[in-house]
Amino acid sequence: MVCRRRHLSPRTEDSYRSWIKQFIYFHGKRHPNTMGEREVESFLNHLASERHLSASSQTQALNALVFLYDSVLHQPLGEMTGLKRVQRRQRIPVVLSREEVKAILEQMTGVVRLMAELIYGSGLRVNECMTLRVKDIDFSGGVLNVRSGKGGKDRTTLLPERLHAPIKQQLLRVAEQHKHDLSHGAGLAPLPSALARKYPSASTSLAWQFVFPSAVLRPWGESGRFARWHASDSTVQRAFQVARDRAGIHKHASVHTLRHSFATHLLASGTDIRTIQLLLGHRSLQTTMIYTHVIEVTRGVASPFDNL
Repeated sequence: MVCRRRHLSPRTEDSYRSWIKQFIYFHGKRHPNTMGEREVESFLNHLASERHLSASSQTQALNALVFLYDSVLHQPLGEMTGLKRVQRRQRIPVVLSREEVKAILEQMTGVVRLMAELIYGSGLRVNECMTLRVKDIDFSGGVLNVRSGKGGKDRTTLLPERLHAPIKQQLLRVAEQHKHDLSHGAGLAPLPSALARKYPSASTSLAWQFVFPSAVLRPWGESGRFARWHASDSTVQRAFQVARDRAGIHKHASVHTLRHSFATHLLASGTDIRTIQLLLGHRSLQTTMIYTHVIEVTRGVASPFDNL
């Protein structure tokens, strides 16, 4: 309930719940009320020294426990002088060339291909693609409106002209399915926060339906009426991995690599870094700057071996 009041994302809520559960089990199922800084410190050091987790994972666990003690138990943690923080490493993201992107996409078909094309063409995170609503697509302006992205931020990004026709076809399929659902007493789309109470009829409108809906209906809310959520992230993730292998691409690339490739290819074509930051929805320009390392190190430099 505290997570909901703070408007934390469902993913953050699930992550915090998992870390708190691991913390409790690590200390023999003791209640957090009976523990404090020393036990938290011991658990976090275990994650670093025994489980060899990354700096981001350890930080996530720390944030979950700070949230538990500060916001739920109202017993703020004191200073943890013995905490061993994992050293954060600066890693260059895996990037696919334009030819590799094309080769992988050609191995994909149907809706999963459209998902992957949209992730690459608009620089979306996978979950941002899955949670797109019909109302978020602006064909006349050639843009997508991303709602509640990472950090709860809204932003606008590109809608590739080549995808206008395929997306319109997808929206026709969504409209047909929505009409069928309504005729069978369903047709709801889950709404964020308290919008369902503020706008009772919005959940049955086509505008609020997901662009990539789930194949199944599930009960939603107190009414128990059936709603159609968005497709699972794993739908496109699995399809991408199969396509990558079929294309003979041996890079350690996931579907998220398409977002990295979007940024790197824009940068290589002369788009300024500030614009790319806005399109990606990065809070800090420093985060976006990592893509400059991908292309600047070898740009215009020839190996001396080639001159032998």
